[in-house]
Amino acid sequence: MNQPLLIGANGILDLTGLSCPHPLLGAKKVLDGLKPGEVLCLVSDCPGTKDDLFSWIKLTDNEVIRTGKNASGADEYFIRKGRRPPSVFNVALDMRGTACPGPIVEARKILQSMHSGEILKLVSNCPATRDDIDAWIKSSALTLLETLEIDPGVLAFYIRKN
Repeated sequence: MNQPLLIGANGILDLTGLSCPHPLLGAKKVLDGLKPGEVLCLVSDCPGTKDDLFSWIKLTDNEVIRTGKNASGADEYFIRKGRRPPSVFNVALDMRGTACPGPIVEARKILQSMHSGEILKLVSNCPATRDDIDAWIKSSALTLLETLEIDPGVLAFYIRKN
């Protein structure tokens, strides 16, 4: 078994080598045995798993909180049993389709007009946004409250102005 991404998982289900729909069926079976809030790391190298999982997740009370690749190149999906209440935010900025550093540039403009304590929800599908956000947060008076993968390759960042 390969090492999962650095995120807390209550269980790891490695189904590399199995084709769809086996990864999804296995994930469902394991999730049925988890308690609400617990996280499953599903490992799969089947190319159809991502689309199947994100379609199925919309029909359930579960959520994908992060995806990535492990050292062997297999996909890892971190699935939380049960959804948390939606994160509260004051302003939403959807920058899907905008190349980096565009999402950060626009978020900075909006945050300048926001009050201390208010939260911006920034949505982006630019692969570099996560690293850009991390660097930006470290050098500013902002707090990254949460990052969620809301669709394949689409991240929502909840940023509080301090």
